[in-house]
Amino acid sequence: MTARLLNGKQIAAEIREELAARVTRRVADGKTRPKLCAILIGEDPASQVYVRNKERACEKAGIAGTVDRLPADTTQAELLSRIDGLNRDPSVHGILVQLPLPAGGNAGQGFDERAVLDVVDPAKDVDAFSPVNVGLLMQGRPRFLPCTPHGIVQLLDRCDCPVAGKQVVVVGRSDIVGKPMAMMLAQKTNMTNQGDAIGGSRIANATVTIAHSRTENLADVVRRADCVIAAVGIAEMITADMIKPGATVIDVGINRVGDKLVGDVAFDEVREVAGAITPVPGGVGPLTIAMLLHNTLLAAELADG
Repeated sequence: MTARLLNGKQIAAEIREELAARVTRRVADGKTRPKLCAILIGEDPASQVYVRNKERACEKAGIAGTVDRLPADTTQAELLSRIDGLNRDPSVHGILVQLPLPAGGNAGQGFDERAVLDVVDPAKDVDAFSPVNVGLLMQGRPRFLPCTPHGIVQLLDRCDCPVAGKQVVVVGRSDIVGKPMAMMLAQKTNMTNQGDAIGGSRIANATVTIAHSRTENLADVVRRADCVIAAVGIAEMITADMIKPGATVIDVGINRVGDKLVGDVAFDEVREVAGAITPVPGGVGPLTIAMLLHNTLLAAELADG
């Protein structure tokens, strides 16, 4: 059996088209164009690529996108001041601080990343990293859904991979993917906001296990899953012998091995066991950016209707 490929790039394109139509209607109604401002510190090549991709995606969706490019020697105080200015700017609906912050920044002392993210206005926190937004998510009444987990939910729904009543194992416990992903899939109903309903309760009501690199007998834990979401950050850690035949496998990882980009899943061998699988690249990554645009539009709608 060769698994069905779940084309995240195609689904992301569909979502961006839907968002562009909403933005067009919004502007035609005389409302402000949604605006996303990214802050990029230093010259990290990967971060430069990510930000350029976000700029292009904003342009295609009709969203105003700007980038504040700050030097690597920017101090923490200067960064916090810049974020405060964006918080006060009514024309800015979404603020994104590109991570990781440079280790040698802040006059060589390194940035306090949590302190930086905590000062972003929760109403403009389109990454959903603010403790306020994390708390709302925990209570099942989110303002914004975290971009990567929300993209995965959209992918599962639009590719007809329901998880209601099924065993899901999330491998990885990060604040960005693992923990919010588990929280969203375990809810009684889909976690949606502002009428963006998806699939009734098909992508909820799962029995979710969070595992990680230190889980004892990890292979046995993962093998029980009807759906595996790999977000551990270790190249090709999830192998074919760990997968239940016919399971859905979502690979969030992106790792450089030599001159190749690979995921957390050993794609070629797992594809022969799984029922459906995402590729790397072209799987989850494009959906993360699509949901960032979604949150920026949503922030504008929350600001002025």
